[in-house]
Amino acid sequence: MSTRRQFIAGTSALAGSFLLGSTPIRAFAAASATLRTRVIPASGETISVIGMGTSGSFEVPARSPQYQDLKEVLRRFFDGGGTLIDTAPTYGNAEDNLGSLLAELGLRERAFIATKLSGVTGRDEGLAQFNDTLKRLQTDKVELLQVHNLRDWKTQLALARELKEQGKVKYVGVTHFLESAQDELADVVQQTRPDFLQINYSVTQRGAEKRVFPLAKELGVAVLANRNFNDGALFDRVKGKSLPGWAKEAGITSWAQMFLKFALSEEAVTVVIPATGKPDRQSDNLKAGLGPLLTPTQKAELIALVG
Repeated sequence: MSTRRQFIAGTSALAGSFLLGSTPIRAFAAASATLRTRVIPASGETISVIGMGTSGSFEVPARSPQYQDLKEVLRRFFDGGGTLIDTAPTYGNAEDNLGSLLAELGLRERAFIATKLSGVTGRDEGLAQFNDTLKRLQTDKVELLQVHNLRDWKTQLALARELKEQGKVKYVGVTHFLESAQDELADVVQQTRPDFLQINYSVTQRGAEKRVFPLAKELGVAVLANRNFNDGALFDRVKGKSLPGWAKEAGITSWAQMFLKFALSEEAVTVVIPATGKPDRQSDNLKAGLGPLLTPTQKAELIALVG
């Protein structure tokens, strides 16, 4: 979006050091710091805190210029230490493009693919969708299978767990993206104790702090935080505003990094999943996983500034 492009342009001198090859970002990551990781409570496995989404960003014509840009987006993501990529069969052709790109670039083994049972009802529909997803992703298994937006969640979660027992899925989860659904999501999590949950969380959308996050910590459920930029609305709120004076102390050079670090400063959040189809934005997002997180005082000041 144009607003974010304006903010990132303010740090173009730094971003300009990232050339289109994969070596510069790899050298940067090695020279400065290692991407922060957090533990998946269900297994003890660690995972990088910066993930990526595919809604919109990967819904582009195959072999188009935008598709070619996604190659560099993925190279920078993995070279910078990222692993988790969130997608869904209902995100247009995102799964097709993701599968083709990972195969073409030889990156499937480095990817933690999180996809969904989405918009289906009944076991047969869910299973058919999952099998089609495997074909589209060009793989025989996925790391995380989530019941999207709690649709037919009892049947679909049971199916996901069945697929986990078969070794086709490593973890299971449930998702939603609205503040109004957070109580329902918390009820389902309390009742079923999935490995993961996914919910919206940003500076201006903090409802998950009430029940979802405390419950996730209590039960040992990993959290994927979506809509970290509130669908771009956060950039409109800070248009024309300078970063707080303490941003440099936290290693922050852009508003995107600020918003992602805000989400990561909530200890219940395991991974944030911003979507982008632009290589420079991918590099910018990754920097949010480096350096210190925000203090409670800094978080409060940011809320006041943006709110």
